[in-house]
Amino acid sequence: MTKLARTVRVGRKGQVVIPKEIREELGIDPGEDVLVDSVEGAARVRRVPAATQLLGLLEDGASTADIEAEHRAEREHEEAKLRSPD
Repeated sequence: MTKLARTVRVGRKGQVVIPKEIREELGIDPGEDVLVDSVEGAARVRRVPAATQLLGLLEDGASTADIEAEHRAEREHEEAKLRSPD
């Protein structure tokens, strides 16, 4: 990722314009919401993922498909243990 930096002026209402090059790099389209937060004394602007990108994600980033695959593997492992003689 290219690191772009531009100086912009804060308007009377606290508004800033994200330069076109940066909007394009981040994939931010007109009318989209962005997340603005403060990190170590700097303002950070990030895209808000589309709702479809968030479906199935858990706090640790695992998708439901990941969890199902892990569960299936555990079940197969347990079934194999039951079939094998001790």
